[in-house]
Amino acid sequence: MTVPPEVRRTVSVLAYPGMSVFETGIVTEVFGLPRPELDRPWYDLTVCAEQPGPVPLLGGASLETPFGLDTFAAAETVIVPGVPDVTVDPSPDLVAALRLAHRRGARLMSICSGAFALAGAGLLDGRRATTHWRYADELRRRHPAVRVDADVLYVDLGDVLTSAGSAAGLDLCVHVVRRDHGSTVANAVARRLVTAPHRDGGQAQFIEAPVGPIAQDDDGVARSMDWALGHLAQPITVETLAARARMSSRSYLRHFARATGSSPIRWLTVQRVRASLAPLETSDWPVERIASLVGFDSPVTFRYHFGRIMRTSPAAYRRTFRTTPM
Repeated sequence: MTVPPEVRRTVSVLAYPGMSVFETGIVTEVFGLPRPELDRPWYDLTVCAEQPGPVPLLGGASLETPFGLDTFAAAETVIVPGVPDVTVDPSPDLVAALRLAHRRGARLMSICSGAFALAGAGLLDGRRATTHWRYADELRRRHPAVRVDADVLYVDLGDVLTSAGSAAGLDLCVHVVRRDHGSTVANAVARRLVTAPHRDGGQAQFIEAPVGPIAQDDDGVARSMDWALGHLAQPITVETLAARARMSSRSYLRHFARATGSSPIRWLTVQRVRASLAPLETSDWPVERIASLVGFDSPVTFRYHFGRIMRTSPAAYRRTFRTTPM
């Protein structure tokens, strides 16, 4: 299977002294691990450092790479997984490499504190970006021209993408696979990683707090949620879900809020919007049909909730993520 020409296959990630291997491991797992089961050419990943050679890691280990900033800047997707110290400016050499990559048209990404490197290179001035919540105030203080949004998992501006804390880097990487290859491939990668393929949000990426694991004593809630996911096209009320959980409606609302941090109807709306993504990407069905298939009572209601959750319209989403010709 061929890959669309707009897919950027070469990926570089920066290793830096004192780093945790987790963020680099995320990048390696998503972009570096061969995936013959997908039957398509995959990414070509290179781990680089400012100075080729051994890079000391947390825990006393070291990583050694022969690739320096020239290779780093030459990739089509360039990833900074963090910086050694958020209170220190990135080195002039790293700044130059990031600016060169940007001028060449590379897609630049940061994970966690890596946003400080992009900001230090002036690539976030006047633009929305995110970083780990504990560094958000420092990013605002050091780089007041950056519009820091600490309430999202990641921000996708097309040419520059930033993500929040370390695990949010996984959300961002899977999102990039989705952009490049569509939802079917992204879902397959997410299943192999045992992670959610697409948490609440969309291409503008206003992503709200994810649902955490459900406690064992809320099995009824989990059972009702599983049932709802298999019956999205049907009318579903709180009373319907409560009956599936064998609870009163009042008790169900309390247990659902404790388990998910959300309300049943709000959660259900998000699931219906998420269920609409695959047919938008892979079919030429009209929006009216897709709205009905996922359980919205009208296309107007569907468009409203889609726009509120995804920060774009169904038509615009389809144009961006279309995986089959019209």
